[in-house]
Amino acid sequence: MLVPFLIMLREGLEAALIVGIIASYLKQTGRGAWMPAVWIGILLAAALSLCVGAGLQFASAEFPQRQQELFEAVVGFVAVGVLTWMVFWMRRAARGMRAELTGALDSAFASGRRHTYALIGMVFLAVAREGLESIFFLLAVFQQSRTGSAPLGALLGVACSVVVGLAFYRGSLRLDLRHFFRLTGLFILLVAAGLTAGSVRALHEAGLWNHAQQVVFDLSAALPLDSPLGAVFSGVLGYQPAPTLSELIAYAVYLAVTLILFFRPRSGAQRAPVAEAR
Repeated sequence: MLVPFLIMLREGLEAALIVGIIASYLKQTGRGAWMPAVWIGILLAAALSLCVGAGLQFASAEFPQRQQELFEAVVGFVAVGVLTWMVFWMRRAARGMRAELTGALDSAFASGRRHTYALIGMVFLAVAREGLESIFFLLAVFQQSRTGSAPLGALLGVACSVVVGLAFYRGSLRLDLRHFFRLTGLFILLVAAGLTAGSVRALHEAGLWNHAQQVVFDLSAALPLDSPLGAVFSGVLGYQPAPTLSELIAYAVYLAVTLILFFRPRSGAQRAPVAEAR
């Protein structure tokens, strides 16, 4: 439940940050009458994300067992790629986001009668990107965690992000977004490492990867999966009590490479805080 909650909170805040910047700029420039176009873009993006998620879920249910395992592996690797890209994109782009968005809005309104469609398209693409990223992540988590708490955690994360986004827009909440995205980015990389190892395991169960399958250690007696601590480690870090060598290598290599890149100083970057959605 914790992993879907935090991921959807972050994804929702990214979308809320973008929409909040657009909405506040419209208000500041006397274009508040165009807010219905913003809502249309949000609703269209949400509908697309839900349709894609439902379609993938229904399609996977029709697969035989081996194809289901292969589908789980593919979705897991896609989710790892999406999560990794999300962390590094936000780390790079957050500081200049407000200027880019306001510039794009000015260009949209300078396009004449087409500015309504341009505004809808801007909001749609921004929210749809976050929504589709979330769909692939949630599919991977739901497939690797069969408990009913994962969907509840995701819904709570979305709800909290909406509340925080509204507070940003109204100016009643200030948060150091640079530190928030840095901490959640580190957490997401740990989650993605667990998804990487789980996807390698799914490839083996699909019969496509049979190398380095010797068990490195077995903690089933000391820390079983059905124990409270084991369940937390499994949900957050992808813990398995008896990992194989290939799973352990996949976990360690992914984590080592991404952490080196994550903590590497950006050349010429100034330590300016992320602009708040006001």
